Amino acid sequence: MLGWLADEPLGVLCEGQSEGQEAYWRSFWEGEWPFYGHVLGFKGLERPAVVLAINGFRDEARAKEMLYVGLSRARDLLVVCGDIDMIRRIAGDAVVIRLTQT
Repeated sequence: MLGWLADEPLGVLCEGQSEGQEAYWRSFWEGEWPFYGHVLGFKGLERPAVVLAINGFRDEARAKEMLYVGLSRARDLLVVCGDIDMIRRIAGDAVVIRLTQT
């Protein structure tokens, strides 16, 4: 089943892919579990659970958009890993407060 169409429960998203484009598209089309993908490549898609790895932003001008897309892809559970100060700088205090509430 296609990775973006499959009813897989978990997506792992980050700003960039260290393995390159070939590995990204292989994961996307072959339905690997969990799906590892670039945040903007997951725009319009969602999973029940998403792990969002904030590992820096290559394009600071698009950082807020990338963060918003990543934060809004989970239906039930969102796990955010990354530098809280970077998130605060990009998205503001309100987002950090929401992420750190239990």
